[in-house]
Amino acid sequence: KSAGCVILPGYHIIQQISETAHSLIYRAIRTKNRQPVILKTPKTVHPKTEVLIRYKQEFEIARRLSAAGVIPAYFLLPLHDSLILVLEDFGGESLSHWLEAWRSVGTTAFRLPKFLKLASRLASELAGVHAAGVIHKNINLSNIVFNPETEELRLIDFDHATALSRETPLFKNPQVLEGTLAYLSPEQTGRMNRVVDYRSDLYSLGVTLYELLTGHLPFQSDDPLVLVHSHIAKTPPPVAARNPSVPLIVSD
Repeated sequence: KSAGCVILPGYHIIQQISETAHSLIYRAIRTKNRQPVILKTPKTVHPKTEVLIRYKQEFEIARRLSAAGVIPAYFLLPLHDSLILVLEDFGGESLSHWLEAWRSVGTTAFRLPKFLKLASRLASELAGVHAAGVIHKNINLSNIVFNPETEELRLIDFDHATALSRETPLFKNPQVLEGTLAYLSPEQTGRMNRVVDYRSDLYSLGVTLYELLTGHLPFQSDDPLVLVHSHIAKTPPPVAARNPSVPLIVSD
């Protein structure tokens, strides 16, 4: 799929802005009222049943969390054998996008007071999600959208989320674990005989903030088993030991 071949009646596709493991994300305009929106659709033309179930779940959870720092979901529209999720567009981009942009020009992302303000807001919005009985299960830089001009910030991508206060993970091959492995809490690996609850999101938020502070992840490997072992048994290098060539955060 591309911006030129996705045709959704009533919407004008502007551009593809992101791609995840299972979805394509587009910026578009709703022609009826000229409203900017985000469209999220499965990569495949005929997605599997479990993918469609995830889209329906994400829509319901996003509607449920519309007042808790989550991008509002407007519609879930059928398109042939697939679905398209229509979301609010407030002009932001993912923090992973901004990190790459800041890194490419060798500039700083935030001065320390602004970083702490952002971290506090993220924690507060995540607390609102948890208060509603939802665990996100995939907190990372790609799933946090930020508009530097308005400083508005939102959590996105609830396709792995669960509307439960806790769940018991199953032992799985690291290649098929839910979530993004580099940010995954130890209990989400299914190798600790521990339930997954709101603390799993807090672990992933810690990894996310570490990456934003240092410019790199606490554990880096192309081997899923190494990452799983690192999350369970290792301590991340202290922030002071980061690569000095990536000075992303500075104090006033």
